[in-house]
Amino acid sequence: MGMAQGAGKSKCPGGRPLASFSENRQVSDVGRANGPRVDANQFAGAEGEDPRGKLMIRTIRVFQVSALALLVSSHTSLRAQEAGPAPEQGNVIFIHPDGAGPSAWAAARLFTVGPDGTLNWDRLDHLGVYRGHMKNSMGATSHGGGTSHAFGVKVHWDSYGMDGTAPLTSLSGKPHSILTEAREAGLATALVNTGHLAEPGTGVFAASARARNAVDEITLQIIESGVDIILGGGEVLLLPEGVVGKFLIPGIRKDSLNLIERAEELGYSVVYSRDELMALPPDTDKVLGVFAAAHTFWDRSEEVIQERELALYAHWAPSVAEMTEAALAFLEAKGERFLLVVEEEGSDNFANQNNALGALTALARADEALGVALDFVDENPETLLITAADSDAGGLEVYPIRNADSLVAQTPLPQVTRNGGALDGRNGTNTPPFMSQPDRFGESWPFGIAWASFDDNLGGMVAKAHGLNAHLLPKNVDNTDIYRMMYATLFGVWLR
Repeated sequence: MGMAQGAGKSKCPGGRPLASFSENRQVSDVGRANGPRVDANQFAGAEGEDPRGKLMIRTIRVFQVSALALLVSSHTSLRAQEAGPAPEQGNVIFIHPDGAGPSAWAAARLFTVGPDGTLNWDRLDHLGVYRGHMKNSMGATSHGGGTSHAFGVKVHWDSYGMDGTAPLTSLSGKPHSILTEAREAGLATALVNTGHLAEPGTGVFAASARARNAVDEITLQIIESGVDIILGGGEVLLLPEGVVGKFLIPGIRKDSLNLIERAEELGYSVVYSRDELMALPPDTDKVLGVFAAAHTFWDRSEEVIQERELALYAHWAPSVAEMTEAALAFLEAKGERFLLVVEEEGSDNFANQNNALGALTALARADEALGVALDFVDENPETLLITAADSDAGGLEVYPIRNADSLVAQTPLPQVTRNGGALDGRNGTNTPPFMSQPDRFGESWPFGIAWASFDDNLGGMVAKAHGLNAHLLPKNVDNTDIYRMMYATLFGVWLR
C-alpha cells in the first residue's frame, strides 16, 4: 500500500504494516467516547419499525422511479456470456456495502469528496445494472439476497443459506456455498463484517439455518466452518447466558456453548480491538476478531444517539478498511488463492433508521475499504474485485437546496419535503443541512437527505467490478451473477 513502516510498528504478513492504519487513511469516527451497546433488535432482523418516533406524516412515502434500470436495453443477457476463452483463475474480493444504491453513493460523494471529486467506488472499471428480485418478491432481504450471492440461485426472500426452510444446492451442484466449495478446494477464505458475525451479508457464506434469528445455530456453524479469518462483532452471540465477556455484557446463547473457547480449541487467535489485531505476528494462521458485544456501531436515530451521547462507531474497533487490509495481509501470506467477503453493515442499518449522518459515515468507511481493495488489485492483478448491494435501504435521496442565502448553513431544514417525505439535515430532523465538500471552484453547497421508508427497497441498484475477469460483468446483472463472477475467477468456469 506504500505505507511508511515507522519504528515500533507491528508488521502484517507479506511485509504490510498492520499497525497505525489510521495514520495513512482517514477513518470517519464520531463520538468516540461511547461505544455501541447491545439491543435485542440487533439480532432479530426486523424491518419496518419507526424507532425514532418522527411525525406520523412519515407514513407518506417518497415513491421512487428507478429510471436507470429502465434505460438499459432488455436485450442484454442477464447471465450468459458469449463462448470464448475460459476465465482466468485468481483471487476474489467481494465487498458488500449493504443497502447502498447509486443515490446513496451520490450523497457519499458530496459528503466525502465533493460533487466533482472521485470516490474509490467511482474508480471501478466495469458497471452493470443489478437486478435484486427474489424468487417470490420484487425486493431482496439481506438474508435472501446474501443467499443468492453465496449460492448462485434464486431463493425465497426469507432464506438464510437455504431456500426458505428447504436445503439448497448451489449453481455448481454442490450442497453448500461458494466459500465452502473454495475452502474444500484448498483456497484460503475470510469473512469481514462491521456488524455481528451472524449478519447475513457474510454469514450465509458459512452457515445455513431455517430462520435468520437462529443465531445460536448460525454462529456455531461459522466458528466451526474452517474459515481462516473471521472479523466482526457479536461477542454476546458467542457466550452462554450469564457469562460476561470482554465488553462487560452477558452472553445470550441458550445452548450453553462457549464459542470463544471453541474457537481457541480450533486454533484461532482471538482478538478484541484494533490494537490487538494489528499486533498479531505475521505467521498467524487463523484469526477470530470479536470487536464489540453486538455491532461495532450504534444504529439508532440521530436524536437517540445525541440524547444518550453515543458513538456512531466504537473507537476501539477496527474500521472495515482496517479489517479488510489485515485480512488481505494474512491471506496473502498463505500463498494460496483466496476468497474474501466483506460487508459494511452500517450503511444498511443506519439507513433503515433514517439516520443520514450514520449512513453517510458508513458509506465513507465502505469507500475506504474499496480503496484498500483497489490498491491490492493494483499490486496483485490476478485478483477480481466485485461490489454490489442487494437493496436500497431507506430509499435515500439527495435533496438539493436551491437559491440558498448566506445563512443556509445555520438554517434548519423543514421536517418533510413537499410531498411529505421525511427530511434530514446533518444532525437529524429539523437541523441545518449538510454542506458538501468543495466543488472544482472551491464552493460548498447545501443538501438534505430525503427518505422513502424504513425498509429495504428494490431501488436502482448497480454492481461494479475491477481487475481480473471484470470484463465478464454483464450489463444487466442478476443477483445470481455475483456468484457466477466469483466462481469464474476461483474455478475458471462461467456457469450457465
